[in-house]
Amino acid sequence: MAEPEQPQLYLITPPEITLSSFPDRLARVLDAVPVACLRMALSTRDEDEISRAADTLREVAHARDVAIVIAEHVVLAERLGLDGVHLSDHARSVRKSRKALGADAIVGAFCGASRHDGMTAGEAGADYVSFGPVAQTPLGDGSVADAELFAWWSEMIEVPVVAEGALDTAHVEALAPVTDFFALGEEIWREEDALATLRTLCAPIL
Repeated sequence: MAEPEQPQLYLITPPEITLSSFPDRLARVLDAVPVACLRMALSTRDEDEISRAADTLREVAHARDVAIVIAEHVVLAERLGLDGVHLSDHARSVRKSRKALGADAIVGAFCGASRHDGMTAGEAGADYVSFGPVAQTPLGDGSVADAELFAWWSEMIEVPVVAEGALDTAHVEALAPVTDFFALGEEIWREEDALATLRTLCAPIL
């Protein structure tokens, strides 16, 4: 029997970045470990600020053959030359976003802990479905995407699945056999040495 493939890494930017320093931090991580995708998830609603960040981060990512998607902003995804969009409204915008961006774009959907929403997103054309958080956290509505959900999905559904939110080394080890990607953001960027933190957190798959 063939060994299952190791999950890939998917990085998420912090909600606020400093363009004079963050691109170098990002490049250091991308140069050291294989990363499949970067999600630009800035909290700002300033179009100029988003555009400047996208131009810089796209260069860093594409120079290393890493896809880059933007959270929510479907129109900007195409305008800024990004590879697609990550939607946080479960399955609601998937079909519309796919129609707007075309067949080649990446369209991902965050579906919380809902098996039904994940299936609906997949049927609507999502390239991946993201579930999380994987552990209890005071943020959000308190729901948790448990290991059983990932195990069921990996066995029954072909659409790739992403685990994100409240990840630690134990969860990475436990979910590695049943997820395709681990999405990491604040877990690493809030630490001074993001690369060292990433290597420790993801030691089971690196």
